[in-house]
Amino acid sequence: MELRKLTLRGFRNYEEAEITLCPGVNLFQGDNAQGKTNLLEAVRCLSAGKSFRTRKEKEMIGFDREFADLRATFFSYGREKELRTVLYADRRRKELYLSGVKQRTGKNIAGELTTVLFLPSDLQILSGGASARRGMIDDALCQLSPGYAAALARYERVIEQKNRVLRDRFEDPSLKALLPDYNEQLCRCGAELIRARAEYLAAFNAAAEDFHAAFSGGRERLKLCYHTVSTVSEPTASVQELYDRLREHLTAHWQNELDSCQCLSGPHRDDLEALVNDRPIKLYGSQGQLRTAAISLKLAEREVFRQQTGELPVLLLDDVLSELDLTRQDFVLNRLTEGQVLITCCEPDRLTDVGSIFLVDAGTVRAAEQEE
Repeated sequence: MELRKLTLRGFRNYEEAEITLCPGVNLFQGDNAQGKTNLLEAVRCLSAGKSFRTRKEKEMIGFDREFADLRATFFSYGREKELRTVLYADRRRKELYLSGVKQRTGKNIAGELTTVLFLPSDLQILSGGASARRGMIDDALCQLSPGYAAALARYERVIEQKNRVLRDRFEDPSLKALLPDYNEQLCRCGAELIRARAEYLAAFNAAAEDFHAAFSGGRERLKLCYHTVSTVSEPTASVQELYDRLREHLTAHWQNELDSCQCLSGPHRDDLEALVNDRPIKLYGSQGQLRTAAISLKLAEREVFRQQTGELPVLLLDDVLSELDLTRQDFVLNRLTEGQVLITCCEPDRLTDVGSIFLVDAGTVRAAEQEE
């Protein structure tokens, strides 16, 4: 997987920008608030269909601009392709194109350009709430499987509708008649989500364990435990079996849902627990162990993509290396010998011999050699 050219018009603080990238490490250097992270956001928006900074597409469009146009020329699966996304400031839906052909939905471009994103906040992903860990798995699976992305979107839509009915049924009692259908849909979609997550995490766990062992010099063993609803004892069971177990769990919690006016049962509450030497890292891990494990998770994500697609995804590192001590920096940098990497805000003297350096200043990007 190689991103060859990124072209932006009206995106964030970029009026016009065209960047030709090298196959290895691409370092974007510059002061704060100049637009370095915006470049990674644009790549992620093209590859994953959404921003990692906002849910509002209008916020990605430059001031006084009616639209933003993002294009990526890339090479994958033996062919050169182009992804294009057009965002509109008004209520028009965004437009998606693959090699010049307009696509009806984002599922048609899922997996074309895959990326693994590493943010400074990810260094604490194991000590925070479950939603961040769940989101990490969902983001990966949405790139790997259009079917998973569709099931997740359906599930989230029904959750929102069911919660609204649970809240509003006192004003309109007739709404309660909709709940059995919502429960049926949630159990059907939920079974698909649990099965896909469990299968992905089997490979993910193995890769993360290998990376963490290498990182710690063999002193620590990382194990990941997938926690879903209590009635599911085997997450890799058949979809029908998982559906039955979800129905059982929902029935047991039905009165609690009615009392609390919110959906309490389902994979939207799943979590991923990390154990180091059989002890929960969230409770007993040091800051160094938490960061080491977080890095292992991201490198494992990249490796699983390679295993399942045959292509190494583009690695996006946003100001991460500056948050690490020298030992952890060296470990990450030693893993950058393969594939393409886009990095912001790291120490340039550590990378000058392994790729290209770009200078970012107030929404302009220039190759470093142009300044010599």
